[in-house]
Amino acid sequence: MRVKEIRELSDEDLAGKIADARREIVQMRFELATHKLQNTAGISQAKKRLARMLTIEAERKLGLKRKSDA
Repeated sequence: MRVKEIRELSDEDLAGKIADARREIVQMRFELATHKLQNTAGISQAKKRLARMLTIEAERKLGLKRKSDA
C-alpha cells in the first residue's frame, strides 16, 4: 500500500489496517518458526508497511500537515 493510499484512509480504516498488519506479522513469524514461510522477505516488507501506517497515524494525532497536503 502506497503512502498516498494510506493518507486517503479514514482514521477508523487506518486503525483497522494497522491491526491487520500486526496480525499479519505475527502470523508470518509463526510460519517462519514452523518452517512454512516461503517468502522470508515478506516479513520486512510487512514491517515497513506497518511503520508507514504508524507514522501517518502519529502525524494525524499530532496535527502535523505535510506541504503537499496543505
